[in-house]
Amino acid sequence: MGQHEILFIIFSYLLGSVPFGLILFYIIEKKDIRKHGSGNIGTANILRNKGKTAAIATLIFDLLKGILPIIYGLKHFNSNTIIILGGAAAIIGHVFSVFLKFKGGKGVATFCGVFLAFCFPSMIVFIVFFLTTLFITKYISAASMIGTISLFFFVLFTHVEEISIIVLILVILIITKHHSNLNRIFNGTENKFKVKNNG
Repeated sequence: MGQHEILFIIFSYLLGSVPFGLILFYIIEKKDIRKHGSGNIGTANILRNKGKTAAIATLIFDLLKGILPIIYGLKHFNSNTIIILGGAAAIIGHVFSVFLKFKGGKGVATFCGVFLAFCFPSMIVFIVFFLTTLFITKYISAASMIGTISLFFFVLFTHVEEISIIVLILVILIITKHHSNLNRIFNGTENKFKVKNNG
């Protein structure tokens, strides 16, 4: 791996580390989103605590953290493995942000951004399983986990082994970050999908 590839991965990680949800919520509310709701910095917690507009803005920024490295990688590298490693670095940055003492979100939106740009058909699979699970359970966390798992199986059957292994590691990371949600689902205390009615 050359200097260009290494710098690509490093900058992808740094971009992924930018906590846009936390920044946006602080600009709007002058409060730390980590002290509200689930304490997560991602779209779902912003949705519950501030409403649709702020949540959509957070979602767009977190998607872009995954999209931009892939677009750059597709333009500058011939190796899909290097390209997806850049996307993986952005996801890891979101989950383990250098700006938040290596804490962060759960990585789902940035994961989606990566595959919107890298393999759009896989995102159709994600969306179908995400929406179906959300409709049945009303749990965003469950829908996110089922969506990422379904995307992995699509990649497994359509891409080379190296890509599948990287995606599997990312899916395991995302599911691990949802361990508290899984506990609440099993205990019947997980928050169901509900939008705060304040814009």
